Parts: sequence; C-alpha cells; structure tokens
Amino acid sequence: MISVRLDEEMEKKLERLAKETKRPKSFFVKEALGNYLDDMIDYYEAMKRKNDPDRELITLEEMKKALGL
Repeated sequence: MISVRLDEEMEKKLERLAKETKRPKSFFVKEALGNYLDDMIDYYEAMKRKNDPDRELITLEEMKKALGL
C-alpha cells in the first residue's frame, strides 16, 4: 500500500476524470504510474546500453539496408 499527496490542481483533475469516466481515482493513478515506470525502465536500459563500451554500432546506411529501405 502507498499513500500519495497531490497538489490541489492535480487532485481536481483526477476527481473530474474519475467522475466523468465512472472509474475510481486509483485506476488512473495505477495506469499513470505503470506507464511512467515502463518509460523509466526503458530510459535506464537505453542509458546503460549507451554507456556500454562493448556496444556494437552500425551506420544509418547499414540500418536502412537491413530494413530494406
């Protein structure tokens, strides 16, 4: 279980959306957090790969050829 404090504007937006969609506020909080976590996991994986000295790089032309473009 987790508790989160929202500023007044965000709370009003969440209340309005929940009321208009007849969904609980927790639904939108879980969706938003899930999307954010997925993005952060992707970001940190990209940074890890970017900084890997053993990464293999190809040129744009090699990529186009591989994709048949």
